[in-house]
Amino acid sequence: MFSLSQSARQRGAAGEPLPNPFKGLVKLGTEFRRGEVSIVAAGAGTGKSTVVLNLAIQSNTPTLYFSADSTAATQVVRAASILTGHDAEGVRAKLHSDNFGEYDAAFAKRWWQRFNYAARPTPGEIELHLKAYYAVFNIYPHLVCIDNITNVDTGSADTTESYTLGLEGLCDYMSEMARVTHAHVMATHHVIGEYSDGLKPIPMSGIKGKISRVPSTILTIHKETDGMGGGTLHVSPVKNREGFSDPSGETYASFDFDTRTMRLTDLPEGF
Repeated sequence: MFSLSQSARQRGAAGEPLPNPFKGLVKLGTEFRRGEVSIVAAGAGTGKSTVVLNLAIQSNTPTLYFSADSTAATQVVRAASILTGHDAEGVRAKLHSDNFGEYDAAFAKRWWQRFNYAARPTPGEIELHLKAYYAVFNIYPHLVCIDNITNVDTGSADTTESYTLGLEGLCDYMSEMARVTHAHVMATHHVIGEYSDGLKPIPMSGIKGKISRVPSTILTIHKETDGMGGGTLHVSPVKNREGFSDPSGETYASFDFDTRTMRLTDLPEGF
């Protein structure tokens, strides 16, 4: 056991905020702190993977990204577009024609960002890759992304009860992972059917599986589209142990989402 003075020395990097490119969230008091767990929840196709990848790529923090929902080709195209502002379709064409060398320099600056593309990673596989990351870099990643939490293979989930218990157990596992490695563990997740179209604010009660107990931060996302290849993503902090939260989802930070470049940027004041 530790005194308060000893606890201050014992904490290590826990509680240290990651670089946050999303100033709208910072203004709402939302930070992503090492040693903690967050959930980013939205309907399919709304933009939860976009938010997580933009956080990783734009912040250039040491990252281990478990991309169960997206292939290597998809993530490479998105990352190249985010970094350079090039049209994603043009980037994709270059990738498939083996004319991709112009992006090598941009990718080299993200040398400590690593990806795993297993469709159904197990907790054991996640742990193995964390150990491998440490073996390569002599540090654990500062950010661990699990996209999507329901793709993690935790065993049988043939009933609603076992599904919910499996998610709760996985959240407990992620919390332990965050404590041991001092990483911020961020997972994407789905919402219940009423909010699956992504067109209205999603409250904390709209998250599928009722897994709100463990995460220190929960963000939900809804969107507006402009019909011209762009739109706005609204990110609501429905749970935040370290700052402001609104469980209704009606308070949010808004970001311009350019579907051409896959890049997320803060909207100017007044929009």
